[in-house]
Amino acid sequence: MTSTTAENATAIGSTSEVELLIGGMTCASCAARVEKKLNRMDGVSATVNFATEKARVSIADGVRVADLIATVQKTGYTAEEPPPPEPAAEAAPESPQGDAGLGALRHRLLVSALLAAPVVLLAMVPALQFDNWQWLSLTLAAPVVVWGGAPFHRAAWTNLRHGAATMDTLVSVGTLAAFGWSLWALFFGDAGMAGMHDEFRFTVSRMDAASTVYLEVAAGVVALILLGRYLEARSKRRAGAALKALMELGAKDVAVLRDGREVRVPVSSLAVGDRFVVRPGEKIATDGTVVEGVSAVDASMLTGESVPADVGPGDRVTGATVNAGGRLVVEAGRVGADTQLARMAKLVADAQNGKAEVQRLADRISAVFVPVVILIALGTFGVWLGATGDTAAAFTAAVAVLIIACPCALGLATPTALMVGTGRGAQLGILIKGPEVLESTRRVDTVVLDKTGTVTTGRMSLQAVYVAEGEDEKQLLRLAGALEHASEHPMARAIAAGAEERLHGAGARRTPAGAVAGDGRALPAVEHFENVPGRGVRGRVEGREVAVGRLYETLPQELARAVRVAEEEGRTAVVAGWDGRARGVLAVADAVKETSAEAVRELRALGLTPVLLTGDNRTVAEAVARTVGIDEVIAEVLPEDKVDVVRRLQRGGRAVAMVGDGVNDAAALATADLGLAMGTGTDAAIEAGDLTLVRGDLRVAADAIRLARRTLTTIKGNLVWAFGYNVAALPLAAAGLLNPMIAGAAMAFSSVFVVTNSLRLRAFR
Repeated sequence: MTSTTAENATAIGSTSEVELLIGGMTCASCAARVEKKLNRMDGVSATVNFATEKARVSIADGVRVADLIATVQKTGYTAEEPPPPEPAAEAAPESPQGDAGLGALRHRLLVSALLAAPVVLLAMVPALQFDNWQWLSLTLAAPVVVWGGAPFHRAAWTNLRHGAATMDTLVSVGTLAAFGWSLWALFFGDAGMAGMHDEFRFTVSRMDAASTVYLEVAAGVVALILLGRYLEARSKRRAGAALKALMELGAKDVAVLRDGREVRVPVSSLAVGDRFVVRPGEKIATDGTVVEGVSAVDASMLTGESVPADVGPGDRVTGATVNAGGRLVVEAGRVGADTQLARMAKLVADAQNGKAEVQRLADRISAVFVPVVILIALGTFGVWLGATGDTAAAFTAAVAVLIIACPCALGLATPTALMVGTGRGAQLGILIKGPEVLESTRRVDTVVLDKTGTVTTGRMSLQAVYVAEGEDEKQLLRLAGALEHASEHPMARAIAAGAEERLHGAGARRTPAGAVAGDGRALPAVEHFENVPGRGVRGRVEGREVAVGRLYETLPQELARAVRVAEEEGRTAVVAGWDGRARGVLAVADAVKETSAEAVRELRALGLTPVLLTGDNRTVAEAVARTVGIDEVIAEVLPEDKVDVVRRLQRGGRAVAMVGDGVNDAAALATADLGLAMGTGTDAAIEAGDLTLVRGDLRVAADAIRLARRTLTTIKGNLVWAFGYNVAALPLAAAGLLNPMIAGAAMAFSSVFVVTNSLRLRAFR
């Protein structure tokens, strides 16, 4: 725990909000207990998130952070404030139970499983029982029950001290009761005699009560529950990963102008008013204003705009966007936490730290089930003792009740189905981040699709060519492609690449950025190349004065009509010509993926209403929507607006799924009821999403939702079985019709059933 600081010692303002890291929670009921205790404090409104192990607390005037921490500690858990962010990278703090905790749990599981396996075999297979085998079983089972089960015993003791009971309570009581009875039978009964053999019995017998040991039940239950805990821990999402990915998107260093010289310094050293240089291909270090140079800036990762924007002196630019053209000198306007990137990171953090709607179904059941089972066991003991007067028989029946009710299947129901479901998903290009997202897939009724990189390819390409009457298309492509090949503008590269592909087919290659570009050898050379800012380019090709862009005042009627058609279809029309005359129109656009229309049909078949959301202009957005079959379009939105759109849909009663791939989608993905991130997108979007579509094919979104729904159905089926098995078996155990050995076997069978039922997910298509 952090020491009390001056800030803690003083009252915090009436509108303050603080965050605490909570340690020691093992289930959703733990989070609920901490939340309940905090909310009982005057002037406190708290939300505790079990998945991220954080508490977000709004506090009124007079409440101190130290008071909050003390309340959590009195509840039986630990609490501390997150450490301050490092200056170089404002990464989110790690969860209290990080990789080290998972490694310790794996070590505990492996040791317990290795020791428990021979104990179970010796007890269940009489042919393996040799003289004094029971003492070997005791030697192997003792460390499993004491050391392996220590987390359950500690949690049960903590719960007992605070008047509560969870699944840990029943595991601890059941294993300690079985182990304690075995110790009594070995040291004070007949079970410790040489040549003792344990037989398979169906009912409780007063004659053999003191000669029966339950070491295999005690050790086996601990090992199996540890397995369930480990599988659950592996699938839990690590908090703050999206925030870290967002912050790492920005530039790491920058060339600052000092006394007329370029000095390379860390971005954290930038101050408002500093001037820095951005060369072609480099990221802009921070938000600012261009003071020198002309270029095109690719802001698709922040705004979703597919066409790079031309910038010059006086234009504002945003940090983390990419300079796609010439050299720029930028004056820093906002730095650190004030930048657009930092604000987006805060949006992601706010969305992820909200309270998860999904609660662990097993813990909901055990919250009522555990106390009831303990009461049944005590009642069984009393009834048997009163009816028979035999303490050993009464205790044996009571132990059978506890053992038959051991919630091993409850503990395995979620992680085993999740493990198989996620494994099958990985084969299909689908990553499910955890069980907390599954219920959302069942509830969603609206799917919001980001346009750029999700419905479309995210790359500009030459879509159509229109030529004036009497002109040759190949000649137009040859001359216009040659001129555009000399330009660094992304749209020019798309035209050059398209010209080469149409003229020579296989002569194209892939650039590192992913756009198709030719090597230029198929196109003629250019002389006197000139870039006309905001208008286009011109130069001499094969003795002709060629111009491409908006350099023509008048157009032939057929070309003017072609421009209108292209714009109506959401394409950018570029006019090309030579010797002072417009000869043709080149239509450039971000191409729609071939599978997007089919994907939209599949999403509709799942009962989802598709909505197209984009930062692009409405004309382009509506053209794309018509192509893929989407009726509802929301266009021209900024990153902050995307979050607002999702929230507005949610306030309207819709359960929203969001599919996106860019950094500008990260906050919206985290805000949506279900976030689906395209694996071809940025790390920030992938980390913020609940489901990741590795293949980058929108059709996989429908598969992901179907698989997640099937996995949730399997989990619920497992839980129904596990709970139903206990309800049916408890009366038999209480009546003495089940020997604790049978109870242990039944408990093991229930776990086998749960695992087998989960394995059916491997057949998902």
